[in-house]
Amino acid sequence: MTLAMMNPKESLINEVQSEYDQIQKRIKELSALIEQSQVEVRKLQNRHVDVTAQVTRLEANFDTVPRNDIKVVYNTALDTRARLLSVQSQLEKFQQDRSQLEHFAEMLSNLLRMLGGIRDSDVRSLKPDMPTESKGLNHETIVRIVQSQETERQRLARTMHDGPAQSLTNFILQAEICRRLFDRFPDRAVEELDNLKSAASTTFQKVRDLIFELRPMMLDDLGLIPTIRRYLDVFQEKSKIETRINIVGEERQRIEGHNEVLLFRSIQELLNYARDFSNATRVETMLDISSNPVRVLITFNGKSLVDTEAQVEGDAKTRIFSLKSLSERIELVGGKFGFSADGDSNRIEISLPTKQAEGF
Repeated sequence: MTLAMMNPKESLINEVQSEYDQIQKRIKELSALIEQSQVEVRKLQNRHVDVTAQVTRLEANFDTVPRNDIKVVYNTALDTRARLLSVQSQLEKFQQDRSQLEHFAEMLSNLLRMLGGIRDSDVRSLKPDMPTESKGLNHETIVRIVQSQETERQRLARTMHDGPAQSLTNFILQAEICRRLFDRFPDRAVEELDNLKSAASTTFQKVRDLIFELRPMMLDDLGLIPTIRRYLDVFQEKSKIETRINIVGEERQRIEGHNEVLLFRSIQELLNYARDFSNATRVETMLDISSNPVRVLITFNGKSLVDTEAQVEGDAKTRIFSLKSLSERIELVGGKFGFSADGDSNRIEISLPTKQAEGF
């Protein structure tokens, strides 16, 4: 039976079933990768034991071993340790991805069972132009939500892997070097400890910045506007991009908590887009919290999405997908998202219906 001949219910069931089959295929692929990684981890663990034994023997005869041999053994130990940590991190990522896909597959399986009892008239009533609340969570909405969640989780995983996780790996190696230097070269050990302390301080600041990126505590305590001001200050300091903000409304005015989070995330994502994709040198943000819907207008110079979307690859394409995901999240809660460009001037506008928070 062709898609054109199918009734709406059968078409929706087939679409969900196809998505479910693709996920099951990906789960099998990840299971194979997990098995391969587990074998590699066991090999590297055995290799690490052997190399550690070599280091122990070297330390017992430190004064008689040639300097080049010492260097080779220590470099081998460090490389083996780094490789082991890298493969273990990769294994954890595969396991996390499989767990998430299994959860998504369970959701689709439940959805397929639910669709088995839906009347054709109910499926026909799911018009695209109807508000989300009147449709409930149909298949397209569920997919959008899950894709948005997965995009954010992937971004977080990359940030953790490239930042704190890598730094912690270096800490382990530096600490091991210090331990081995203390008995024979105390001056060098003190120098290494100073380097370790400096690296720890830098990493601590990175972790604090990451926490602020994920969920700034002042958003709950002080509200959207002070948090946005703080974020823009940090953004300008780190990116060296000229950043301006114009607030319309009372500084202490509060709106519904979930909408404050959504607006903060939106501004955060748009600033990152202006920096990473458009290579902007100037960004202006306008936040009008005095009216309903609340309005956000961000203008920036640099490359435009309008003319180059079909030509970009790699990280830029990921950033564009993230921007589309943001648009979908705004629309899912009844808001509007608009993008326009004129030459090297880009304009993104968000309007979001909301209510004033209780007590404000």
